Amino acid sequence: MELPGFLYGFYERRLARSLDPERIPRHIGVMVDGNRRWARQFNAPTSQGHQAGADKIHEFLGWCQELGVKVVTLYMLSTDNMSRSGEELDLLMGIIANTMDRLDEDENISVHAMGAPELLPDYLAERLNKLTARTPIQEKIHVNVAVGYGGRREIVDAVRELLHEAAAEGRGMAEVADALSVDDISRFLYTRGQPDPELVIRTSGEQRLSGFLMWQSAYSEFYFCEALWPAFRKVDFLRALRDYAGRQRRFGA
Repeated sequence: MELPGFLYGFYERRLARSLDPERIPRHIGVMVDGNRRWARQFNAPTSQGHQAGADKIHEFLGWCQELGVKVVTLYMLSTDNMSRSGEELDLLMGIIANTMDRLDEDENISVHAMGAPELLPDYLAERLNKLTARTPIQEKIHVNVAVGYGGRREIVDAVRELLHEAAAEGRGMAEVADALSVDDISRFLYTRGQPDPELVIRTSGEQRLSGFLMWQSAYSEFYFCEALWPAFRKVDFLRALRDYAGRQRRFGA
């Protein structure tokens, strides 16, 4: 049942006040799922769902800044999504490019692109490169944009880069294999130098990773929300944070 506006606002503020700032995740991964289903609910074109999802991203990043989240990784387009129709992909790529332009307008956001730029149109790859190279005036939040991203591909790319480095240093494959450690792989991931996500949120009711941050999420907490991404509300986010804060994190079996 939907609460009246004034009760909803009261509930939202009460939830926000109940959160312990010390229990806010530093890094949150978000699988922004459900744009197409949201559009179908309103008999709207798919592009309208993708645009509503893009608008929600900016709203969500504002909530994160308010609450002190330092790193957000957004799963916007997977390598599997590249098999969609050419017309839908063209529209989606344009919406993603416009989203990057809006992020570029915020001087307090730093952006890092994750994925395979060779799978993207040149104009989008160039915008992502431009954003990644930009230094914010005063960084309040760091945003990883996973576009043309696949978790298995990321691990393969990390191993490939590690092997190229070893070859350049004159190390043999047997030597590399004998010395290989978890940290060796981690330092070549797309998120190198960043904390792993403490919390991963997926909207739309689906309960699977779909290749998202497969290495980094080994000890993440997961929160699955029934709301489709364009309909994801601040109160849904606060509930996810409350749920996370109430968990006892375990780093083992």
